[in-house]
Amino acid sequence: MLFRCNILAFVGGGSDPRYPVNKVMIWDDHQSRCIGELSFRSEVKGVRLRRDRIVVVLAHKIFVYNFADLKVLHQIETIANPKGLCEVSHVSGTMVLVCPGLQKGQVRVEHYASKRTKFIMAHDSRIACFALTQDGRLLATASSKGTLVRVYNTLDGSLLQEVRRGADRAEIYSLAFSPTAQWLAVSSDKGTVHVFNLKVDSGLLGHDRSHSTSESSPASPTAASSLSFIKGVLPKYFSSEWSVAQFRLQEGLQYVVAFGHQKNTIVILGMDGRV
Repeated sequence: MLFRCNILAFVGGGSDPRYPVNKVMIWDDHQSRCIGELSFRSEVKGVRLRRDRIVVVLAHKIFVYNFADLKVLHQIETIANPKGLCEVSHVSGTMVLVCPGLQKGQVRVEHYASKRTKFIMAHDSRIACFALTQDGRLLATASSKGTLVRVYNTLDGSLLQEVRRGADRAEIYSLAFSPTAQWLAVSSDKGTVHVFNLKVDSGLLGHDRSHSTSESSPASPTAASSLSFIKGVLPKYFSSEWSVAQFRLQEGLQYVVAFGHQKNTIVILGMDGRV
C-alpha cells in the first residue's frame, strides 16, 4: 500500500491466487479497478512503493519503475533473494534503495539523487533482514545468525553502532527505526521484541532529537554489559550493548514490528492477525 492513499500493489499468492505470482497489479481503490500491470518471467518476491517509484523484487533481480508511466528506470542484479529483501526511503525529492549485493553478507545502497552506489559488507553470513530510516541515511542490518544488529551510515558505509539481541541463533523477522531514529525495534522467532537505544549523532539525521532524548528510558543509555570494563580481556559478548526494553510474545509465530504515530508507542502485528 502506498502510505494511506488509495493505491495498492497486489501479487498473487496462496493455494488459489486471483492474480498470477509473476505479475504486479496496481489497484486504485477509489475506482475499484486495476490501473496498471507489470509482468515478469519469474515469481515476484516483493514490491515497494513510493509516490514516484515502484520497485519490484525478483529472486535475482530488482526493477525500478517510474510510477507515472511504468517505464523501467533501473535494473539491479542481486544474490539469491528468496525473501524479496529491499527497502526504499520515503522522503520526497531524494530516493535511497537498499538491497542485497552480489556477495553473501553484502548490502548494496543506491543513492539516486547523487547517482552513487555504495557496497557495505555488513555481515559474514547471509543477510536476513534490514531496515532504512525514512530519509534513507541510516541502515540497520541483521544476518542469518540473528545475534547482532548493526547500524550503518548509508552515505559512506561506516559502522555507527552494533547491538546484541542475544547469544543464541535466531531468525530476525523485522527491524524498525522510530521516526527520530532514537530507537530501533527487532522481532525474532524467539517470541520477543527488543528495543534498543541508538546513539547516532543528531546532526547526521538532520532533525532535532534533544526533546525526545530527555524523555528516554530510565535504563542505562547504552544498556552495556556490567562487565564492559574488562573489554578486550573477555570475549566481545561481555561488552555488548543490549536492549533497553523487551516484549514477550507467543513463541513460534511471526511478528512484524513498527513504531506508532503516537510518541513512544510500538505496534506489533502477528501473522495470525493479532495486534
